Amino acid sequence: MVEVGILMGSLSDREKMLPCVEILEKLGISYKFHVTSAHRSPQRTCDIVKDLEEKGCKVFICGAGLAAHLAGAVAARTTRPVIGVPLSASPLGGMDALFSTVQMPPGYPVATVALDKVGAKNAAWLAAQILALSDFELDKKLHELREEMARAVEDADRSL
Repeated sequence: MVEVGILMGSLSDREKMLPCVEILEKLGISYKFHVTSAHRSPQRTCDIVKDLEEKGCKVFICGAGLAAHLAGAVAARTTRPVIGVPLSASPLGGMDALFSTVQMPPGYPVATVALDKVGAKNAAWLAAQILALSDFELDKKLHELREEMARAVEDADRSL
């Protein structure tokens, strides 16, 4: 079973999306990574979404730059949650991707996180929170990790 499908518009986006994979692995969440383009390979994108749904995918994470249409194209093909990670890939510094990802028509929402690696991390955390709604053990793990984060801040303060 694949719980999270991670799609990115280009292989060059891989470095920015790897933090997403690191978080999912840390949490023990199964995922499948794909390269597909809403513009250059629209049928492939549709086929991947259908295949992942058949494999039990519950959440989609899509990273793309420039027009960043990938998350919207996926949202048009599924009723499962879609999280968009806008990636900086142009002289506009990612603002084009941010606006493209966040501006979805009513009925086709895309939860949009921050740009690049921070966004990739938060996309994984958000996917985990969605999955934890029906997974007690994952919910428990998320609470424990938050407690660890809080302790790290306190430890840092004590070291001053």
